[in-house]
Amino acid sequence: MPLSGDLLRLADAVLFPGFAGHGPPDWIRRRLGEGLAGVVLFSRNIAGPEQIARLTAALRAENPAVLVGTDEESGEVTRLEAATGSSRPGAYALGVVDDVRLTEAVAVDLGGDLARAGVTIDFAPSADVNSNPDNPVIGLRAFGADPDLVARHTRAFVRGLQSAGVAACAKHFPGHGDTSVDSHHGVPVVAEQGIEEALRPFRAAIAAGVKAVMTGHLLVPSYDAERPATLSPKVLAGLLREELGFDGMIITDGIEMAAVSGAYGIGGASARAIAAGADAICVGGERADEATAAGIRDAIAAAVVEGLLPEERLADAARRVRELAAWTTSSGSPTPAEPGIGLVAARRAIRITRRSTAQVLPLADPAHVVELAPEMNLAIDKKTPWGVGEPLARLVPGTAVTRLTSGEATGPALERLIATAADRPLVVVVRDAHRHPWQADALRHLLSARPDAVVVEMGLPARADLGAVHIATHGSAPVCGRAAAEALSGRL
Repeated sequence: MPLSGDLLRLADAVLFPGFAGHGPPDWIRRRLGEGLAGVVLFSRNIAGPEQIARLTAALRAENPAVLVGTDEESGEVTRLEAATGSSRPGAYALGVVDDVRLTEAVAVDLGGDLARAGVTIDFAPSADVNSNPDNPVIGLRAFGADPDLVARHTRAFVRGLQSAGVAACAKHFPGHGDTSVDSHHGVPVVAEQGIEEALRPFRAAIAAGVKAVMTGHLLVPSYDAERPATLSPKVLAGLLREELGFDGMIITDGIEMAAVSGAYGIGGASARAIAAGADAICVGGERADEATAAGIRDAIAAAVVEGLLPEERLADAARRVRELAAWTTSSGSPTPAEPGIGLVAARRAIRITRRSTAQVLPLADPAHVVELAPEMNLAIDKKTPWGVGEPLARLVPGTAVTRLTSGEATGPALERLIATAADRPLVVVVRDAHRHPWQADALRHLLSARPDAVVVEMGLPARADLGAVHIATHGSAPVCGRAAAEALSGRL
């Protein structure tokens, strides 16, 4: 049966596809003119402030009410600054400082940059409670492992971002923190005993007036033992709408992720998500083409015809999307922020543990910095700069830097480094060493020969008893690396 034009337009009114390139392709322009709800921008779409402003202006020329979204969390997950690295630390560093006024100020600063770029909805903050230190996908993206701390900083971040006229989107409902599986690849299961703690930050975000909530592709057996949250009426309609009282827009995490698309395909998962209570479908991380977007639209429309998705539910979803778009077009101008607030926050998040009575810091001579670089999850752009060596070299000329991946950190390679660095201070930089056995092995090898080495942890600091001095940055953004370099050189 042919699908009516009105039904296809209604299906388009809940879609947020991604696309390739620094300008909108013809198919995006055409679909926006036909009522496409919005788009999602990734680092592939962003070359700089002037370019992204032109891009979003071109999108609005086709549809003034278009919602333009992106994942700009600051810290590890950045889209606006993917090429240079974030000028603000991520959530975990802010949680370590635990100053809600600072968190709100950082969010105001971020919101101003987003508003000037023409972005109207930011898929942040991560309201996840990172209670599992082995979590492969959240980690530094969360404010911490304590539900009350995460709740108060989630509230502050929402306030700051939305004061700049950018809609905040708390994620990944009902909480991706206490999991050990990346939903890009499989279905994480949320333990029943931790669900109330996981919900606390989302309750705080709703109380703060958060405009949107992003679903997590998580199985929550205490509510629905069969369907991930994104596809579950019990979780979206029952828990989020009725129990928590959220009345804003619910948007899915990337619908192409295996946790939901594996069983139903991208189109089938999209239709089921809207039927379950979601209002918008996010797609495009790895499927940024017209055929995918058209297939999702057609699958949603076909689900209405086939009786899987009530048309009233689809119309209600489109209404909530329109209401959010109306809010973004009527919100005020960005609030001026404190200059350099990101570096201020990164400096305040530095924690130094001294285990040697010797005078190790500040470094007396140019150091040899060894950076152990793990593979990142799909939420983090692999090209985004991080580390301590480069900023330290700017402060201390003559600093040498070697970066090793898992396949390169062999015994012979480490022995050569030990020999090369024999006459100078050694700094070893790790990133989530507790989750990567090869990093832990390489670190032990280096420290056995150089117990006087300084260890800088740019991930979760599971241990502070490694090295003569241990520096925890609680973040891997360039500002965190600069703050660590300042500590090493005595300038902090």
